[in-house]
Amino acid sequence: MKIYPVILSGGSGTRLWPLSRAVLPKQLLPLVTEKTMLQETALRVTSLPNRRAGDSGLAGFDVMPPLVVCGNEHRFMVAEQLREIGLPPLGILLEPVGRNTAPAVAVAAQYLLVIDPQALMLVLPADHVITDVAAFHQAIAEAALLAADGALATFGIVPTAPETGYGYIRSGAPVSPGAVGCKVERFVEKPDLATAQSFLAAGNYFWNSGMFMFRAERYLGELRQFQPAMLAACETAVRDGYRDLDFCRLEEKAFAACPSDSIDYAVMEHTAHAVVLPAAIGWSDVGSWSALWEVQQGDANGNVVRGDVYLDGVRNCLVRAERRMVAVLGVQDLIVVETDDAILVAHKDQVQRVKQVVDHLKQAGRSEHVQHRKVYRPWGSYEGIDIGERFQVKRITVNPGGKLSLQMHHHRAEHWVVVSGTAQVTCGEKVTLLTENESTYIPIGMTHRLENPGKLPLHLIEVQSGSYLGEDDIVRLEDVYQRA
Repeated sequence: MKIYPVILSGGSGTRLWPLSRAVLPKQLLPLVTEKTMLQETALRVTSLPNRRAGDSGLAGFDVMPPLVVCGNEHRFMVAEQLREIGLPPLGILLEPVGRNTAPAVAVAAQYLLVIDPQALMLVLPADHVITDVAAFHQAIAEAALLAADGALATFGIVPTAPETGYGYIRSGAPVSPGAVGCKVERFVEKPDLATAQSFLAAGNYFWNSGMFMFRAERYLGELRQFQPAMLAACETAVRDGYRDLDFCRLEEKAFAACPSDSIDYAVMEHTAHAVVLPAAIGWSDVGSWSALWEVQQGDANGNVVRGDVYLDGVRNCLVRAERRMVAVLGVQDLIVVETDDAILVAHKDQVQRVKQVVDHLKQAGRSEHVQHRKVYRPWGSYEGIDIGERFQVKRITVNPGGKLSLQMHHHRAEHWVVVSGTAQVTCGEKVTLLTENESTYIPIGMTHRLENPGKLPLHLIEVQSGSYLGEDDIVRLEDVYQRA
């Protein structure tokens, strides 16, 4: 058998604001380790050792490179993060709009069937924490055996507390005498505390992890039975999709017309082939700041700290400083998160209300829920460091070999000062090389381009001046990254 990991990297990450934003959601952030959650997920599953038939009494399988499904706006960051860890993906499928997990898995299944009619899919969200990797690998091996026989297997996390923030799965009889997996009796919505306590006491309820394993053709067969309109839209989106650099774009209109639903609602609650495997793997979906505090090792006072932080008389807090020094004195059970443009202070039992802050920002027409001051681009990044009437200052980093689009602006001029590295500047018909402490001027309406021909990152300061300084005042004439 060949196991194809399918990593779902969608979502906007509102629950971990202000660190997680729509343009840079939690799966693309280094929240627990120095690697991002996407990178940890990819490494965790690709480190699964290939297994020969008969090993530990389980089936033999080979693990293939991951297939990633993500939103269009995250495509370059996903590709770059996988490149950083030396893990070329099998493919990156781009969703033009979010349609929940059932369609995302459907397009991945159709993509895989072209490669391997017997493809066995291991579906994993990109933003989960799993601390017992060996137990996770063992659970995958056990699920593979059931999925190969036609089951739609899900991983039920053995509960350690009466958690009210997770959905539950009630298990029934074993699928066969002595088998690890059990038939799924029903899926249960997030319970209240009393109900969660009764689930824990019963012993046959598990947290719903949102991780699955099944044959691609079996999943599509079940989708055809229960959600034919969804399947038809996904088939069209894949059939009429097209290549864009290293990405596979789904056909926009077909996918936008697809019904939106989760795997649970669309398939798992209706199929007669659902199986749950109990898994004690140190799992968390990191759905809140308090959950992030729980999954990390604190100091002697229970504090989880990251960045330039000073504590005095503080207990059981999470304090994260991204840009500035943060001092916290004489408090307990708080979440303190500092970013370049926003600070969150909340009691740990109130962190679910972070979504209300994001809703407020949306209604007020603000941008702090969308992106940070530092914005990543396929060529590097830029960061706003000052802004006023008719001017804006940015710090720009261009990666080695990076090339901005050939462009022009109707309303602003630009002044560039090279801090370090080498800049190749196209301004009209003139091409020049600039090095440290040299500068240039780009007049309003002038066609221009910035490139880094060197082997080291290029750092420069850009001063924009004019009547309008918005990012939509960019007319791209040519772009190696094929952006509109």
